[in-house]
Amino acid sequence: MKEILDAIMSGTATGEDYAALPLPEHYRGVVLLAEEAEKYAGAEDTCRSPSDSLHLFDVPTPEPGPGEVLVAVMASSINYNTVWSALFEPIPTFRFLSRYARTAPEAARHDQPFHVVGSDLSGVVLRVGAGVHKFKPGSEVVAHCLSVELNDADGHGDSMLDPEQRIWGFETNYGGLAEIALVKANQLMPKPAHLTWEEAACSQLVNSTAYRQLVSRNGAAMKQGDVVLIWGAAGGLGSYATQIVLNGGGIPVCVVSSEGKADLVRSMGAEIVINRSAEGYRFWRDESTPDPREWRRFGAQIRELTGGEDPDIVFEHPGRETFGASVYVARRGGTIVTCASTSGYDHAFDNRYLWMNLKRVVGTHFANYREAWEANRLIIKGMVHPTLSRCYRLHETGRAVDAVHRNQHSGKVGVLALAPERGLGVTDHAMRARLLPQITRFEDSHTDGPGVTS
Repeated sequence: MKEILDAIMSGTATGEDYAALPLPEHYRGVVLLAEEAEKYAGAEDTCRSPSDSLHLFDVPTPEPGPGEVLVAVMASSINYNTVWSALFEPIPTFRFLSRYARTAPEAARHDQPFHVVGSDLSGVVLRVGAGVHKFKPGSEVVAHCLSVELNDADGHGDSMLDPEQRIWGFETNYGGLAEIALVKANQLMPKPAHLTWEEAACSQLVNSTAYRQLVSRNGAAMKQGDVVLIWGAAGGLGSYATQIVLNGGGIPVCVVSSEGKADLVRSMGAEIVINRSAEGYRFWRDESTPDPREWRRFGAQIRELTGGEDPDIVFEHPGRETFGASVYVARRGGTIVTCASTSGYDHAFDNRYLWMNLKRVVGTHFANYREAWEANRLIIKGMVHPTLSRCYRLHETGRAVDAVHRNQHSGKVGVLALAPERGLGVTDHAMRARLLPQITRFEDSHTDGPGVTS
């Protein structure tokens, strides 16, 4: 690994130099173990901790097959699918790997007693498999998390509809929380030159997801002037949704959980902010009973703040806790666009407000390659910015995932893999200097002390 890192740090290594580097037999990766997959069976939620399930292991280096690429990972980030993975819910990810392994001989290597997790990366291409031409050894890249086979007609209009669509590092092995990752070539995109490795690594899953939800015809097809309610507007998904709405001429109504987070979204340009904790919103009377009175109170506050307008679009991702309110507050003919359900998958809502008011619920899941490319282009152009708030080292990944699990963060939480320190990887210094306040807006904006990077 030292030779690989030396080549990257030199800034002068050629593609031929990278192609000539010997690959290590093993590399360090953050893994789950199949033997622990039932460790939380029957346990209370309060007894579950992602950090107890994540281990730093030496992993055998896979060979890239046709259409595949090995990437030296400089940095990665934490997404909520890694929280689910480490809690072994809704099911252990080893079931995904086993199912994938049965689809084709080349997929069999994904079924291992370990699962290298992680669905983001920035890094440098080391090796390419047969048929890969767009990227070569030495290419500086980021990766989106759509792994798709495209052997079925359903995937060719929208690859997210392919029956063999999977999320890399969640439903496949050899993910991005590691020193080396195995990806498909059509997951790769150029690294934004004005960003550090850790800044570049933190955006792809959440930015692409928010782009499809809001902008794409596969989502809400947002137009100028649309009022968009954004839950968790200072979080991983919401911080990008807020920027996309502002960049596209929409009017974000940002829901946050603290005054510190309210200040963050205001600093991005949002003018309408609701601190749900200060307002004391409780959308459930108890575990099984929604409270429509709170929906109405929430809707009244939105109309007061918008000058009497209801949201054209509701950007939904908390799920069970908020979904009933989301359906209620959307305007007549409006759209609730939903993914993730981090507070629970069993949604409850009053269908009268959906059916009689001609509202739509649109389900979206990540993004296709074109949508991910367009979302990354906004970052390359400096129109959307990373929202990295803190960064950990690879051996501290368990702590990083715990912080996301407990919602003790704003924006995105990064992880350094091969990068020896923060701040490396910038090649367009002039653009960075121009955009530095926006790029670093979220740094250290969290609640339990700085991320450890020493």
